[in-house]
Amino acid sequence: MKLQGKRVVITGSNQGFGFAVAKMFISEGASVLLCGRDQKLLEKAESDLKGLAKEGVDVYAEQADVSKLSDNEKLLQSAIDDMGGVDVLVLNAGVYGPKGSIESIDWEEWSKAIDINLKGVVMACHVFMPYLKKQKLGKIIILSGGGASKPLPFLSAYAASKAGVVRFGETIAEELRDFNIDVNMVAPGALNTRLLDEVLVAGPEKVGKDFYNNSIKQKEQGGSPPEQGAALCVYLASEQSNGITGKLISAVWDPWETLHEKIAELENSDIYTLRRIVPKDRGKNWGDK
Repeated sequence: MKLQGKRVVITGSNQGFGFAVAKMFISEGASVLLCGRDQKLLEKAESDLKGLAKEGVDVYAEQADVSKLSDNEKLLQSAIDDMGGVDVLVLNAGVYGPKGSIESIDWEEWSKAIDINLKGVVMACHVFMPYLKKQKLGKIIILSGGGASKPLPFLSAYAASKAGVVRFGETIAEELRDFNIDVNMVAPGALNTRLLDEVLVAGPEKVGKDFYNNSIKQKEQGGSPPEQGAALCVYLASEQSNGITGKLISAVWDPWETLHEKIAELENSDIYTLRRIVPKDRGKNWGDK
């Protein structure tokens, strides 16, 4: 029970990876407030998770659109009213956005994806941070993905927003160091969720032949297990990871289970961060002035 007594808000948790995180959190003793835009899915998720919750673990739900400031404010108030406060904020809500070359996409759809993926994270932090700072304790976990660390042709809104949330997370991690609030970003791996299905429906003409073919392989092979990413979120929400902050951590590739043993090496280091690569980083003897 690594999260016994913790009070957790999870955005985008009425389905997919967010639901998997919520499920694992309640199994570890945390009470959770679910959030999503689809009321029917939200009610089903709440009912399913309540059926799994042990005594002393509560499950609540609040319909909310993270791209709206008023909904984020409502979410904080619900957390206070229902759970008595917040210890952990998991920012998972996200969309792929429009698929296609930048000159062909619908601009309103592109902007909406930025509103949800990037501004939704920023607004939630804008609303929740004063509360967390006042109690001088907390964890913020931001879901990133492949779009943060490499180009994703024909998915530019997703790629730009995911890179943006990582740099934003790195930034507020520094702002919050003196308040005992850790901020980390999670790359859960290639998941077989509704986002993958969207890519397959869009086809190679919209998302590019290489990405489409890789998506077919992922669908056939099963992708990364969501439980692996959820377990990383549990670790980052737990006291075991105290002091690890400002990092982008891969659930699949990084030895996250033992990162608490490396805190001295991680602190003030650019390990697990977004940084510019210069020639000497790749063994070249040119590029220095």
